[in-house]
Amino acid sequence: MTAPRHSEAAFETVIEAHLLQHGYVTIAPEGFDRDRAVFPETVLAFIRETQPNEWKKLDALHGDKTGEQIIGDLCKWMDANGSLATLRHGFKCYGRTLHVAYFKAAHELNPELEARYAANRLGIIRQLHFSPRSEKSLDVTLSLNGIPVATLELKNPLTGQRVEDARRQYRQDRDPREPIFEFKRRTLVHFAVDTESVLMTTRLAGTATHFLPFNKGNDGGAGNPPDPAGRTYRTAYLWEEVLQRDSLLDLLARFIHLQIDEKRDDQGRKVKTEAMIFPRYHQLQAVRMLVDAARAEGVGHNYLVEHSAGSGKSNTIGWLTHRLASLHDAANQRVFDSVIVVTDRVVLDQQLQDTIYQFEHKRGVVQRIDESSRQLAEALENAVPVIITTLQKFPFVSRQLLKIAEERGETGTGTLATRRCAVILDEAHSSQGGETATDLKEVLGGEGLRDEAKNRAVEEGRDDMEELFRSMAKRGRQANLSFFAFTATPKHKTLAVFGRDGQPAHRYTMRQAIEEEFILDVLKHYTSYATYFKLLKACEDDPNVERKKAAQALGRFMKLHPHNIAQKTEVMVEHFQAVTRHKIGGRAKAMVVTGSRLEAVRYKQGFDRYIQEKGYAIKSLVAFSGTVLDDKLAGVTYTEPGMNHGISEKELPEKFATQEYQVLLVAEKYQTGFDQPLLHTMFVDKRLAGIQAVQTLSRLNRIHPLKEDTFVLDFVNDREEIREAFKVYYEGAEMGEEVDPARMYAIKGELDASGIYLDEEVERFSAVYFKPKQRQSALDHQAMNAALDPAVSRFTVRQKDNEEEAELWRGKMQAFLNLYAFLSQVIPYQDSDLERLYVFLRHLAAKLPRRKSGPAYQFDDEVRLEYYRLQKISEGSISLKDGEARRLDGPTEVGSGLVRSQPVPLSQLIDVVNERFGTDFNQADQLFFDQIVEAAMADNSLRQAAAVNPGDKFELVFKNLLEKLFVERMDQNEEIFVRFMNDAPFQKIVTAWMASKAYRRLRSGAATEAEQHAIVPALPPHLRIVEPRLEDRFVTCVPLVPLKAAAGAFGDPQHVEENGFDWVEVKTRHRLRAGMFVAQVVGKSMEPMIPDEAWCLFRAPVEGSRQGKTVLVQLRDDIDPETGERYTVKRYESEKVSHDDSWSHKRITLKPLNPDFEPIVLADNGLDSQVVAEMIEVL
Repeated sequence: MTAPRHSEAAFETVIEAHLLQHGYVTIAPEGFDRDRAVFPETVLAFIRETQPNEWKKLDALHGDKTGEQIIGDLCKWMDANGSLATLRHGFKCYGRTLHVAYFKAAHELNPELEARYAANRLGIIRQLHFSPRSEKSLDVTLSLNGIPVATLELKNPLTGQRVEDARRQYRQDRDPREPIFEFKRRTLVHFAVDTESVLMTTRLAGTATHFLPFNKGNDGGAGNPPDPAGRTYRTAYLWEEVLQRDSLLDLLARFIHLQIDEKRDDQGRKVKTEAMIFPRYHQLQAVRMLVDAARAEGVGHNYLVEHSAGSGKSNTIGWLTHRLASLHDAANQRVFDSVIVVTDRVVLDQQLQDTIYQFEHKRGVVQRIDESSRQLAEALENAVPVIITTLQKFPFVSRQLLKIAEERGETGTGTLATRRCAVILDEAHSSQGGETATDLKEVLGGEGLRDEAKNRAVEEGRDDMEELFRSMAKRGRQANLSFFAFTATPKHKTLAVFGRDGQPAHRYTMRQAIEEEFILDVLKHYTSYATYFKLLKACEDDPNVERKKAAQALGRFMKLHPHNIAQKTEVMVEHFQAVTRHKIGGRAKAMVVTGSRLEAVRYKQGFDRYIQEKGYAIKSLVAFSGTVLDDKLAGVTYTEPGMNHGISEKELPEKFATQEYQVLLVAEKYQTGFDQPLLHTMFVDKRLAGIQAVQTLSRLNRIHPLKEDTFVLDFVNDREEIREAFKVYYEGAEMGEEVDPARMYAIKGELDASGIYLDEEVERFSAVYFKPKQRQSALDHQAMNAALDPAVSRFTVRQKDNEEEAELWRGKMQAFLNLYAFLSQVIPYQDSDLERLYVFLRHLAAKLPRRKSGPAYQFDDEVRLEYYRLQKISEGSISLKDGEARRLDGPTEVGSGLVRSQPVPLSQLIDVVNERFGTDFNQADQLFFDQIVEAAMADNSLRQAAAVNPGDKFELVFKNLLEKLFVERMDQNEEIFVRFMNDAPFQKIVTAWMASKAYRRLRSGAATEAEQHAIVPALPPHLRIVEPRLEDRFVTCVPLVPLKAAAGAFGDPQHVEENGFDWVEVKTRHRLRAGMFVAQVVGKSMEPMIPDEAWCLFRAPVEGSRQGKTVLVQLRDDIDPETGERYTVKRYESEKVSHDDSWSHKRITLKPLNPDFEPIVLADNGLDSQVVAEMIEVL
């Protein structure tokens, strides 16, 4: 009877039909030996057919029992060594080696191997009854020559079952002790499949079975896209691609491997774990795509792989390395002589060696260069198939080759024979910058590069300049080198150098990794604190100081102030004690990211002191480089091992991993590449931007079986800037505008015309620098210095005469160096003058007198801290799903010219700092006072008193009303209420100040928005004041907030709901939620979009990018010329400048829509304003 078209059986039939049409055969389930979990007759038929001589010899020994002997020995061998090793390398039967599979050779030169490969029998079995103890059956089983290798449990959403039901079936109804499921011994992979999604595991362990997503990804996220042709299921790739005959055989031969890890437990004992590694879909796709491209294109091309953290990059590199090392092209010629893996990770070395040994079954294929550049030179000269090294060893290889030749009694050139190399960069953006990366290309370019330079020198009639042309040639692409560059966070130059049209060859996004739960979303629980403080000048005189330098010194004074350190330490330690230490089964750890090495020292001291006082069972370690001097204690120095009780830098990661230590305080260490799954919480007291923010915070994203979430507490950074940094890489980085080469020539023209250097000096320097290596000597050093010195002298004179002009020249010089270093990698320049000037200026830069840094300030005695308040200002998730990501821009002419600010009195600078960072009252306190004044001014009797009384009499009337207003609002700010009622001097000051403020405004007739609302019912008919139930707030209504109050309050949005505003019912197309409010916008500058006196719906904070949005902005030092207020509603436009790893504002413009009004242009530091809310609808 035919199965219904929508049934699970029909799903099975579709899969079976496709596999049978593409090289599989049907195997009857009745032929399965349930006790030994093989198909004996299929195994024996394969051996008889492919190894007749071996069969004949065994048959002569065993006669009718030959088959039984072979099957018995095969099963014992698989039980002892595993089915994967047996499939690859065969087994022993009475001294004879028998094979149960033949895999495709790297080339097609041996017809016998091709015939054996064709003889493999891939079988599909439906509804296999697998158990010796029951009649349970598997939906689909796949076998290779009678040995089961994969199982599939299928579910059909049309009948109400999904992939989760298949997973549950494997966990609850598939006993891992059954012979067919025993780890390593028979089946190697199990798929839970429905028509939408696929899950995969390589080890059944009952309810502890861990499944991984095995999906293609959909539009940058998890899942699978629909079939573009509309012909089949979303999951058809599983049987059409992955389990296709050649693909499955390739997986068994070159991908699946047993990974053995040896780690120490908390007691220091070595624990060995085994895991069968089956590639995830993106790994399989990436490796095959790169290998196919290298086979088709040959050597001499670049490939970029943008794979997020959590992608399994180590295994991907391992598989790619093995495949490239044995890759042959269509003509059966080897594509690469050597594969060179450039990495700083020691763990990758052992992993590669173990993995490749499983594939090749021989040692010596992989060599790690862990001693010296001589070891690297010897490995390169001997063409070792796989070489693992660091980038830093390449600059010294040429000299080592000369030494090796000299020891042999030969005349060497310091050059390798030209060999075709595949170079795999473990971290692309750290392996492409500077001269060291070009040294790698020069070394591996070999004699081919030398010949190219020699020919070019002859063409140009400059035989003596062969080294110059070699230096030029090494910067571009080499015909004998292919680069395979991996990174999770590409820069613009990474995309330009290794990408194709700015795009990676393969991409696995951060979003997909998070959605597939291979990493955690580190922005999901993000809490921001703000520090409010007030400084006082403590010295009698008032010296003039340089604003920028002194402001930095005041910032340093504040950061290192004992009270600041103590307050933040208390917040961090108490959070760890109350929350973090209970995470991850009580094993969670935290990292404190500090802004300087001295801050790390002070925090370490503060942590240890506070922990000891409290008696908490917490121990900390600190990490920083070198020696730190504390200017508070003359002659006292600190080192990392000294502060960690003798633990060396090398030992620290392993010690931190034990249960003895819980907190790691760092300064410029462990912010990249540090992999510790127990790290749960990060406390950030350092400015982070761009790629550095992503890399630092991503230390938390590693998964652990007991790790459910992460937590970030940030004392410094703006949430929007953190969101923008992550957004760039969330769904894949995009390259911005390409760099204009004409700009480099323009800068060169300006430098040439400056008179700092002369052409003959550049030529004289080049003649020495580019001498053949055999003719170089120590005397060259003085000649090169002599060629540079005139330029140094001219620059020094200019620096004395016009410091600003000299520093601008230095900035242009650096811009030229940056542009040439970048452009020469992507454009094959033929202009030798550029190379000469580049080398000359690179050495000149090192000799120029250092920039005058201006006065150094230390205000320990001149300034004291009067007031300090640390306050939580926001918490919750930073969403990456909305808004557009910023594109990555290339190097530009970002000058480093000198900007000397005008001297200002120290007292004035302290006032500016205090205004920016806080006063005696926080924002909520200030708002509380303002609301009381507004309420008082709406009182008719008070308005009459102001009209007919002098100020002192008005204060008496005001005082009686004020006490009543405080009592009515006592629950809104209990701290201020208690102080007002019990602190007479405080009450007197507050009363006088508030009375004076209300009196002046009432007498002048300057009514506020609140007064206007009290006097004239200005709300339009469609807006209605309501008294909502708690559950209706932000569902049907939002607060009605004066813009001035909003500008002050929404820097701290949790206080808005608590401060007694009216609530207004709103009919809008937007879904209401916390943070929204209605306010009236007065003025004509935003017409026609916002009419004068229009009522608008606002949302705080601004979601996504602010660019182009109409926003409410709080102004720190400016006023809106239309209203005279320190806030404004305008369209936000920002120009940003890239600095390689980060960016900064170049200009912020608050733009009116009405052309009759001028824009407000703010300073480039972004500190003169705060974007409070976004206007989302005119009501």
